[in-house]
Amino acid sequence: MEWYLMVWRKYAEFDGRSRRSEYWMFVLFNLLVTLGLCVLAGIGFAFLREDGAVVAVSFIPLALYVLAAIIPSVSVAVRRFHDIGKSGWMLLLLIVLGAIPLLGLVASIVQLVFLCTDSDPGINQYGPNPKFPELAGMPVGYAGFPPTGNFAPPPQPPFMGGTSVRFCTRCGASMSGASTVCGGCGASI
Repeated sequence: MEWYLMVWRKYAEFDGRSRRSEYWMFVLFNLLVTLGLCVLAGIGFAFLREDGAVVAVSFIPLALYVLAAIIPSVSVAVRRFHDIGKSGWMLLLLIVLGAIPLLGLVASIVQLVFLCTDSDPGINQYGPNPKFPELAGMPVGYAGFPPTGNFAPPPQPPFMGGTSVRFCTRCGASMSGASTVCGGCGASI
């Protein structure tokens, strides 16, 4: 349930990365809510009046939910594509190709494969790997492998050119001077 609510909190956030579990749990709960609203609409259909007013009113919650869920569904799918190193424009291309009869089947299969693919290890152009956030501050050559034993960040040189340089443990951005707040993600170090 937490994954589902996380996507709603990131309603229209198209940047960053999302794990497979975040995407697929959102899809699962979204499907369950939609099925529940369909059952309510079916109950309203069972009490059909001659003028059809009850039927129209019973489908309003379903229509409102589907309209409200479009943006978070697309945004979590874009973040999922970012997690495997693909652009969100690739998702748009696959959706458009999905409208073409036979090509749509191939595009849907490719999209499903991309959505099921494991995360890119380490930091990619869209941010740090959400599966291993503790590795965000490590150099790129080390990222992508879970830490063995007790994790210790790589040693930082005390001074470079008169200022100390550190890395944010959350997003991996470099921090210079005596700053205790990351300029990239706002985390307090």
